Amino acid sequence: MRTTRRFTPALGLTAAAAILAATFTLAPPSTAAPSTVAPASTTAPVAVSPQPIAGSSNVKQDGNRIVLGDAAAAIGASELKQRSGLAELTPVRFSTPASSVVVGYTASTPDGSSAEVLVRAWVHGRWSEWTPTKAGTPTALPGASDQVQLRIIVLAPPTGAKPSVGDVSVQPADKVAASNMTVQAAPLKSKVFATREGLVGGTTANGHVIVDRDHFVALPSRRGLSGNGSGTYSVKVCTASRCAFEPVWDVGPWNTKDDYWNPSATREMWKDLPQGKPEAQAAYQNGYNGKKDQFGRTVANPAGIDLADGVFWDALKLADNSWVDVTYLWTGDGGRGTVSISSGYLNVRNAPNSAGAVVGMAGKSAQVTVECQTTGENVTGSQGTSNVWLRVNAGMYVAKAWISGGTFGAC
Repeated sequence: MRTTRRFTPALGLTAAAAILAATFTLAPPSTAAPSTVAPASTTAPVAVSPQPIAGSSNVKQDGNRIVLGDAAAAIGASELKQRSGLAELTPVRFSTPASSVVVGYTASTPDGSSAEVLVRAWVHGRWSEWTPTKAGTPTALPGASDQVQLRIIVLAPPTGAKPSVGDVSVQPADKVAASNMTVQAAPLKSKVFATREGLVGGTTANGHVIVDRDHFVALPSRRGLSGNGSGTYSVKVCTASRCAFEPVWDVGPWNTKDDYWNPSATREMWKDLPQGKPEAQAAYQNGYNGKKDQFGRTVANPAGIDLADGVFWDALKLADNSWVDVTYLWTGDGGRGTVSISSGYLNVRNAPNSAGAVVGMAGKSAQVTVECQTTGENVTGSQGTSNVWLRVNAGMYVAKAWISGGTFGAC
């Protein structure tokens, strides 16, 4: 987001990264983590274990409470120096689908700290976006679901006491207006201004430590933030000739509650802006909100997405901050696969063989769109040996041997 982020040649560095045989795959919720099963036909609150599961970062359990951990304050894409923690809790399964839930919890927020509890639902075979909750108040789900999961976000200034959340429960409740958050036939695509995040050695909002030539993006809302190591919420970022598929691992630029990819009525803030237009863009171009972001800072560029260095320099070959086309993959249906590599990235080529020119990259754990499949060169990867290649965009292919997913229609 910083206006000082400009291209600086990295002499002596190569863009290559080794692809190892070890795998990281995203399992459906029934196997990703044990579920807490509610008693049959219950409408009573179900206690949720305060034990953080995979994807959590900088939190610890203290009795029945989740407390901010001991990590030092860090600066991420939002350019705010703060201590932050994220706890993902065991999913809860109901005996029958519910269209809304009531989340119960108590929060302690000393010394200017904050705590928030979000919920998501398993709908149409995938996790929905995270939705903020208010203790004791029904929260609409994007569709009827028999499985939900809670996430706790705790934030605090660089020094001082630690916020916490405890006594967490969830219960099905159908007495609430229908949610405006729906999964579209095709995911939303919008043109936004991209800036380079940099910040190597820093820590992202989900606890990932940024490495040289890293592969992830930042968006200005936690609603679409993936857990550490997960690509549940991924984007496709394209220029005129190249595309990158990357997980959302940080929050920013500028704002932290600007889910601009959602319909106006559903946005956390800035509900009078059209879907697909970041608040920072409106502030910079049109003087919206007095040219300020949500923290009162003067917006110095129209950025709606931050790109890690490997995405900026290597995948998209950008030389400066630029306008790009971004597709928010979790907002729509369609064929999907998961990049199953242990580190680095997977090359995207212009033909179904390793001789094809590299026209993009897909980061570890990212979701990729799959238009169809074809046959090509035999490749051995984390999913075995296969001559199947997946077309992920017009004229762009990845080897199925490195992609966890089903079978797709022929090209």
